[in-house]
Amino acid sequence: PGFAPQQVEELVTKPIENAVNGAAGLATMRSQSIPGLSVVTITLTRGVDVHVARQGISERLSELGSTLPAGVGTPKLSPLVSSTMDLLKIGLLSDSVDGFRLRDTADWLIKPRLLAVPGVAHVIVFGGDVREIQILPDTARLAGYNVTLNELADAARAALPLRGAGFIDLAAQRVLIRSPTPAPDAAALGAAVLAMRNGTPLLLRDVADVRVAPALRSGDALIMGRPGVLLSLASQYGANTLETTAAVERVLAALQPTLRAQGIRLYPGLHRPANFIERALGNLGQSLLLAAVLILAVLYLFLRNARAAVIAFSAIPLSLLAAIALLDALGLTLNTMTLGGFAVALGVLVDDAIIGIENIMRRLRENAQLETPRARLEIVREASLEVR
Repeated sequence: PGFAPQQVEELVTKPIENAVNGAAGLATMRSQSIPGLSVVTITLTRGVDVHVARQGISERLSELGSTLPAGVGTPKLSPLVSSTMDLLKIGLLSDSVDGFRLRDTADWLIKPRLLAVPGVAHVIVFGGDVREIQILPDTARLAGYNVTLNELADAARAALPLRGAGFIDLAAQRVLIRSPTPAPDAAALGAAVLAMRNGTPLLLRDVADVRVAPALRSGDALIMGRPGVLLSLASQYGANTLETTAAVERVLAALQPTLRAQGIRLYPGLHRPANFIERALGNLGQSLLLAAVLILAVLYLFLRNARAAVIAFSAIPLSLLAAIALLDALGLTLNTMTLGGFAVALGVLVDDAIIGIENIMRRLRENAQLETPRARLEIVREASLEVR
């Protein structure tokens, strides 16, 4: 925290890149250095075992902890997410609840429930006010009591950790000594002893203003044009988008009464990628129905041959089944791109079926009028190649 982008790049990003470079299965690596944050994105080679590669990278990162600057934690790997990442964006808005309660609701009520849904990789919360106990020293009072900022910081740190108080061995039992909860709120932290002056305890609140205040924001969220809280969900690697979205929406529906009672409005579908998949499936179904009507109508009305119409129509489901089987054999899944490709290919397939059947029927009629007709299979093969 507090590092400029150039410092983040030199002191954090580059050491991470050097440590990860050369890891098994690494295809490309991109990095982003912003104030107080370093993000390194790694793309793996197709076909590599993701979990094995992830373990190798994690081992390399674990060795960096002691070499990074003070205050920088050990780099962490984010959960495995799908290539599109986005699963759902949810908004919270209220006219009666302040930013603290709105953010607390997102962090402590909604987020844990969503993370428990199978297929959800992580939930990132934006906006609202994060509760933070702040110590604002009064320099005049510090000087009057001859207390330094370092002594103030040390006293605050000493009041926070929870330590074991040991135990007492009695004749028949061992009694654990339970220490009180350290500084549970701003008032308790302000009552922490800083030093002794003339036999009287000098407390933190005597030289500083200890209060609960919003933490410094590094981002914000607008819901329907008003300040609110945004929850961004990412799906796990290999998760089914439709099934995971439906499971998340069931959880949100169960939370609706609780949120409504608190005066919080929930917007569950600000961005819902499942809409694109559902729309693509709907378009594919409409295209299949339209193709069936067109093929049957055109071939029957113009060729007056029901058998030819049925044969041409059968090419559509058979071709789609073959394409899906090939995707499954290659380990690929149905997504927005593949469904869109199916819809486009369906138009080409219908066109080829109509033209191909019409040309075959015409060539068969011409062959039947010859004095020495040729083999029908040979005629069908030639007629099919003529329109390719």
